[in-house]
Amino acid sequence: MDVHDGRRRVVIENVTPEIDAGRFPIKRVVGESVRVEADIFTDGHDALGAILLHRRAGESGWIETAMQPLVNDRWAATFSVDHFGRHEYTLEAWIDHFESWRRDLKKRIDARQNEELAVQMLIGADLIEEASGRAAPPEQRALRAAAAALRDSSDLSIRLEQALGEELEATMRRHADRSLATRYPRNLGVVVDRERARFSSWYELFPRSTSTVRGGHGTFRDVIERLPYVASMGFDVLYLPPIHPIGVSFRKGRNNALVAEQGDPGSPWAIGSVEGGHTSIHPQLGTMDEFQALIGEARRQGLEIALDIAFQVSPDHPWVREHPSWFRQRPDGTIQYAENPPKKYQDIYPLNFDSPDWQALWRELRDVFLFWAANGVRIFRVDNPHTKAFSFWEWAIGEIKEQYPDAIFLAEAFTRPKVMYYLAKLGFTQSYTYFAWRDQKWELTEYFTELTGSDVREYFRPNAWPNTPDILTEALQHGGRPAFMARHVLAATLCANYGIYGPAYELQEHLPRESGSEEYLGSEKYEIREWNLDDRASLRDFITRVNRIRNQNRALHSDWSLRFHPTTNEHLICYSKATGERDNVVLVVVNLDPYHRQSGEVDLDLRELGVDGDRPFQVHDLLTGGRYLWHGSRNYVELDPWSVPAHLFVVRRRVLSEESFEYYA
Repeated sequence: MDVHDGRRRVVIENVTPEIDAGRFPIKRVVGESVRVEADIFTDGHDALGAILLHRRAGESGWIETAMQPLVNDRWAATFSVDHFGRHEYTLEAWIDHFESWRRDLKKRIDARQNEELAVQMLIGADLIEEASGRAAPPEQRALRAAAAALRDSSDLSIRLEQALGEELEATMRRHADRSLATRYPRNLGVVVDRERARFSSWYELFPRSTSTVRGGHGTFRDVIERLPYVASMGFDVLYLPPIHPIGVSFRKGRNNALVAEQGDPGSPWAIGSVEGGHTSIHPQLGTMDEFQALIGEARRQGLEIALDIAFQVSPDHPWVREHPSWFRQRPDGTIQYAENPPKKYQDIYPLNFDSPDWQALWRELRDVFLFWAANGVRIFRVDNPHTKAFSFWEWAIGEIKEQYPDAIFLAEAFTRPKVMYYLAKLGFTQSYTYFAWRDQKWELTEYFTELTGSDVREYFRPNAWPNTPDILTEALQHGGRPAFMARHVLAATLCANYGIYGPAYELQEHLPRESGSEEYLGSEKYEIREWNLDDRASLRDFITRVNRIRNQNRALHSDWSLRFHPTTNEHLICYSKATGERDNVVLVVVNLDPYHRQSGEVDLDLRELGVDGDRPFQVHDLLTGGRYLWHGSRNYVELDPWSVPAHLFVVRRRVLSEESFEYYA
């Protein structure tokens, strides 16, 4: 016979959220809630009680929250997470004999089965007396008094009033007999991050291209001078590509030329030289003290520094000499350089995660993160994590967050969907997406519905980038200024986390190295660039306006409320986001055609917008200042891409009258 107690008759199954049978935690940020649902039932017709148990990881006691029945044996409860770090939750359910008795007593009264009531009073008294043994004074005394009242043979109406009283019901619920309760067999995890994990605006720049001296190599001091420019546009994360020494051997030249010319600076991702490796700073950028000064000044201006961590090395990296077993050796005695046939990267050696010395390798890589975290960095953009061992990431991120629970990890993994999702499950806080290549309305709708409307959202936080130093899409190559504006609005409003590679973006850098390539002509990865930040064609003001709108509208601070609305023109995409209370509702319409004016009707789900379909409502375009009075679900829009290719409306539901409404062009 099975050793478990067969009297535990309650079944708990289909718990949500639960990732891969509890193998991985879900994600939240401080202040958010977790709504837990489950199918809970038993044989027969007994009433049930159920609770949600939750606590911070490592604590011994549980906080209990009563679950409420929904329909079809589905139960639900919600708890909030107020501290970052790891939390856990589980469920417990039991047969509630008192509630079963109380429910059936009401039925007997309704059926006028008065001959049964006397004995039912005695049954109820026994249940209450038993519960008193689980209670402490003064509730123990109250329960014993209630049991005595039910045994009293005097006025039956008084006994019934006592039995069916709400106060007794609440007290009995608190002291229910849970000795045969079913406990869900798994404790499910929640990783709780700070708010920037959910809402952030990233700006990427190359420090070496910030010098104010023509032809000069930029420094951390130059980056400090650039901070007001970045902060003024409303960004809150300044992301720096690798700041380490760059190798000389097989250094790439401009436009990824196989042979570098005199003075070519090389790629920052070819990390390591005689001057050091992953915990060293390129000497032309400055010193550690100057880097610390950059972090401090950035913080004072509302910015946080994110650092690129790329686990690959140049042939000159100290690890190559000190730990040759960390690299793949070819039969001719040389080390295997990075390849993605037919592409060759002779200036980079990949690490060998099959190395017999893998444990030492893991510790060294973890310690790179810990070094920079100890020096004030809490946000890491991780280069190509999908080419490193999955198990390493789960271990390393767990180790790092034990010491620095506020650390944020962005996965730069433009790879297959299942791999991207698995990396997120393993611990990456945010993830790059396929947004850059999603141009059509159906593509955007399908993709972002998956990211925000399925269980993927429990662990995968998207971060949308319209461009990167590696990605100059066809849309940006040929779409001109309208494409840059439209793609920026889409990235900044579809995703609560987004970023741009600048100044290439605001200056609309669009020339590819050659036809069919997504590489920039004159790529900043291989040369120092000079940027004219005062160019009159710059999108700086437009980007600033969009970021201001993001920062001022809480609806855009998260992704789960994203809803798409049909349009009569496939070149127009319409979607909304709203706070839970619908006190802030943002409606976005974007012209996806960068060449032509497009018009049509949007067909709004008014319930999602919190709008009464029988009354007019106002939409206020925060991009242009225009205000429009709309009626019902279908309304006309028209967008000229060369003016502003998008409406970014805030929905205002209170309009006194059409006569008092003022229209603006």
